[in-house]
Amino acid sequence: MSFSTFGLLPALVQTFAEHNFTDPYPIQKLAIPPILQWKDLLGIAPTGSGKTASYVLPILSNLQGSSESKNRHARILVLVPTRELAVQVRDVFIQFGTDLPEPVKTIAVYGGVSINPQMIGMQGVQVLVATPGRLLELVESNAVHLSEIDTLVLDEADKMLNLGFQEEMERIFALLPEKRQNLLFSATLSEKLADMNQIVLHDPVVIKIEAEKENMDLIEQTGYFVSPEKKGPLLRYLIKKNDLKQVLVFTSSTFQADNVADKLCKNGIDAVSIHSKKSQRARTEALREFKSGKLRVLVTTDLLSRGIDIEFLPSVINYELPRSPKDYIHRIGRTGRAENAGVAISFVIPEDQHHFRVIQKKMGKWVTMIDSENWDMKGY
Repeated sequence: MSFSTFGLLPALVQTFAEHNFTDPYPIQKLAIPPILQWKDLLGIAPTGSGKTASYVLPILSNLQGSSESKNRHARILVLVPTRELAVQVRDVFIQFGTDLPEPVKTIAVYGGVSINPQMIGMQGVQVLVATPGRLLELVESNAVHLSEIDTLVLDEADKMLNLGFQEEMERIFALLPEKRQNLLFSATLSEKLADMNQIVLHDPVVIKIEAEKENMDLIEQTGYFVSPEKKGPLLRYLIKKNDLKQVLVFTSSTFQADNVADKLCKNGIDAVSIHSKKSQRARTEALREFKSGKLRVLVTTDLLSRGIDIEFLPSVINYELPRSPKDYIHRIGRTGRAENAGVAISFVIPEDQHHFRVIQKKMGKWVTMIDSENWDMKGY
């Protein structure tokens, strides 16, 4: 099956081919046809499975030749949990929508930056990618109207509910026309998401794509038993000793992310932290430098991890373990993608040993453990 068999606009198929996308991912094979038919859809698929394109392509195709949009009345609304994901989704719409016979104007709006340029950007907008809080601010300022929305997309819906956006989303739902297409995409199906499914979706097509087991096999996982005070030296030792490049380090808090990055820099390792307390400009710059390979280490938290999408990321290090096995799998899934091998390293302090055993049991894969306590790491 190829993209040309779906009934997409030929110009979209051509653009996709020019970007060397030939074989659809499983989520794309199953999602594109019903979305083209304006059906509601619930898609459960792991991050990195190609779900963004699975709704961007049919939405762009459906927009072509449709009735003219009223000014400041968006036609498509995509709600996302983070600024980084908003930018990422916007870029996919722009990548494939710019050269269509009828160009589609897409804008991403989010907090942490001035609202004025975003208000001006609402002129002629058709596709609006937004975080809930900033969207409501724009609506209250009469900068944009939601009464003409044809399609609503909730991307990373599970994360949005976990981050407490439910009340804001209910306010947004009340502003939308009752007759519309609804598309929910999530990495997991939680109880809260099931409840929202019943409220928002109407006779939806349900698609569930399991995480590919072979992708986990591409990831070389290693755990290091280490005391809390030796985690910093161990991190620097592994990076320098193994000459690791493009290393994504996960911590449990913004304070720890800053602390780890600062100590890496003081020891001659180029590192930057990104988290919710950093300015949008700083976060965007750090991500760009890291993706291009100019920045050696990026230290982050789980909150921002879904906006970090790098095709050939070689190394992930859990400086601190996540709270849930699902978050662990999501973290290490940043590497070992697109048939490229990757390395995932986890630091396990004594009080976390039981928790790490639970993570491994849930994952269905046991990790090679190494005791680093007696290593000579002086100078690191």
